[in-house]
Amino acid sequence: MSETTAPAPTHPIQFDDAKRRLKAIFIGSVGNLVEWYDFYAYTAFALYFAPAFFPSHDPVVQQLNAATLFAAGFIVRPIGGWLFGHLADRYGRRLSLTLSVIMMCFGSLIIALTPTYATIGFAAPALLALARIIEGLSLGGEYGASATYLTEIADPEHRGFYSSFQYVTLIGGQLTAILVLLLLQNVFLTHEQLVEWGWRIPFVIGAMLAVTAMLMRRHMHETESFEAAKATMKKESSLKGLLKYPREVAIVVGLTAGGTAAFYTFTTYMQTFVRQTVGLSDMTTTYVIAGSLIFAAVLQPIYGMISDRIGRKPMLIFFGLAGSLLTVPILTALADTKSAFTAFLLICGAWIFTAGYTSINAVVKAELFPTAIRATGVAVPYAVTVSIFGGTAPAIALFFKQQGHEQWFYYYLAGVIFLSFLVYATMRDTKHASAMERHE
Repeated sequence: MSETTAPAPTHPIQFDDAKRRLKAIFIGSVGNLVEWYDFYAYTAFALYFAPAFFPSHDPVVQQLNAATLFAAGFIVRPIGGWLFGHLADRYGRRLSLTLSVIMMCFGSLIIALTPTYATIGFAAPALLALARIIEGLSLGGEYGASATYLTEIADPEHRGFYSSFQYVTLIGGQLTAILVLLLLQNVFLTHEQLVEWGWRIPFVIGAMLAVTAMLMRRHMHETESFEAAKATMKKESSLKGLLKYPREVAIVVGLTAGGTAAFYTFTTYMQTFVRQTVGLSDMTTTYVIAGSLIFAAVLQPIYGMISDRIGRKPMLIFFGLAGSLLTVPILTALADTKSAFTAFLLICGAWIFTAGYTSINAVVKAELFPTAIRATGVAVPYAVTVSIFGGTAPAIALFFKQQGHEQWFYYYLAGVIFLSFLVYATMRDTKHASAMERHE
C-alpha cells in the first residue's frame, strides 16, 4: 500500500535570515547605546559635578575644565581604535565589542566612586581624567567594531538603513542620560542633592547597564564576512595593513572632520550653549535638548533608507553644502533668541542637514575597506579625526566664549564642514563602488 507523505511545512528562509539579522543588530545596537550612555552621562551631569572637581567662582571656567577632560577622552580614542580594531580584524567583531563594553564599565565605576576635590584635592580631577581616558579607549574601539559589525550583518540592499542604527543608539545613549537627569531633577532629588551626591547615580546605572550589555554580546553571531576572511587572513600588523590604503584613510579623515564637529556641537555642546548663551533654565534646557535628540534619532533610519535608494554621496553633499551655508545663521539666531520653542526649532533645523552625515557615515567608511582590515580602517582614522575636530568642539567653543568672541566658533564650524564638503564632492559613491565583498 502506497503511503503519501505530506510535505513538511517550511519556514521561509528569508524570514529566518531577516530574524537573525535583526536580532544581531538589536544586540549590537543595545551595547552601543549603553557605551554612549556611559560616555554622555558625563556631559549631561557636568553642570552638577563640575564644582566638586574644579573649584572656581566662575561657572564658565568650571565648564571649560570639564570640557577639557571631555576632550581628553577623545585624545586616546585613536589608541582604542587601533587596539580594538586589531582585535576585531584578527579575532572577531564579537570579542572586540564585548571587551570594549567591559572597559566602559570600569570607567563609569571610577567616576561614581571618586571623592571630591574637597576630600582628596588634586587627586580628584586626576582620577576623573583617568576614568575619561579609560572610557575614551573603550569608545575608540566601539565605533569601528560596531560600524563594521552592523554593516557586515546587513543585507546589501539595506546596509544604509541597518547601519544608521549605530547613530540611533548613539543618540539614544545621550537621550537615556538626559532621561535619567530628568527623573533625578523632577522626581527623586532636589538641586542641592544633585550637586552634593546625586550626580554619582547615573554612573552607577551606566556600570550596571554595561554588565548587562556584556552578557548579551557574548552570544552575538559573528559576521559571515569575518568568517569568510579568516581563511585568507595574513599575520601582519593591523597598522601595516592599513598603510596599504592611504587613499581610503584620507577619505575617512576628510569626510569625518566636518561631520564630527557638527555632531558634537549639536549634541554635547548644545546643552551648555542653550543654558549659558541662550539663558534658559536647567529644566527647560534639558527638555529642549531631549526633544531635538528625539527628532535627530528619527531622521537616522529615514536618511539611511534614502541612501539605499539614491546612494551615499548625495546625502553627504547635502550635509556639506547646507552645513557650510546655514551653520552661522542658525547659531547666530540661536544665540539671539530667548524662546525655548524657537531654540528647539533651530536645533532641529541643524539636524536636518547634520543627519545627512550621521546616518550613513558608518556604512560609507565600512564600504571603503576589505574585510581583513575593515574594523581598523574604520576606527583609527576616524578616531584621530574625532580627537582633533569632534572632542575639542565644546572646549574650542567655550574658549571663544571666555574670550568674548563666541561667534568665531560659528565660522570655525562652518569652515570645517566646507573642507569636508570638498571631499564629498570628489569621492566615489561607496554604494556603487563598495569593498564589502573583498576579504583581503
